[in-house]
Amino acid sequence: MPILSEKDKQEISKRLSQMIRPVKLLLFSQKLGDCQYCASTEELMGDLCSLSDKINLEKFNFITDKDAVDRYKIDKIPAIIVAGENEKNEIIDYGIRFFGIPAGYEFASFLETILMVSHDDSRLSEKSKKDLKQLNKPVHIQVFITPSCPHCQSAVLMAHMVAYESNMIRSDMIESMEFPDFANKNLVHVVPKVILNDSTSFEGALPEEQFISNILSVGKSSE
Repeated sequence: MPILSEKDKQEISKRLSQMIRPVKLLLFSQKLGDCQYCASTEELMGDLCSLSDKINLEKFNFITDKDAVDRYKIDKIPAIIVAGENEKNEIIDYGIRFFGIPAGYEFASFLETILMVSHDDSRLSEKSKKDLKQLNKPVHIQVFITPSCPHCQSAVLMAHMVAYESNMIRSDMIESMEFPDFANKNLVHVVPKVILNDSTSFEGALPEEQFISNILSVGKSSE
């Protein structure tokens, strides 16, 4: 059974028609092994690319493409990087990662992330943009979600918005059900759960101002 119905494709095509700049998707997966959702993720990305000539897909094998795996710090699959491309067709990595198939409610945040990159606009307030310029330490955001969580997409999109705005931030969406051992290691009992630099965490989808405040608490030092 196809992942996207014809009705889905029509609606998605309308959304993607709003794209301005091309977007590059880097997909890390593997054919063999125990990656349960790699094939489905690859099919979904292929369907998505067929709906817009502004989306370009590049595939990497998690086992054999070690240079790319190391360069982009991919430690679990399936993984998707939503990136940009410059005029020389060079990849612009904004630090935006999806670990696990972006299905259920997370497909909406995936589409919104693509549109954000294509429009070259984080959609953050001017105050938030100014505040993020105060960061002087790298911040790694991990947002643990499940596809059936209606509030998770807001947390994921907010994390990707700040990552797009600041090159000091990397943002990972992590599908807890696909990576249960990793979720258990990080004591994920409620989603969305957001972890910053493996030292600070909070649960729920926070308003923009509170989210930025948490980012600054770990990424801004007085020295």
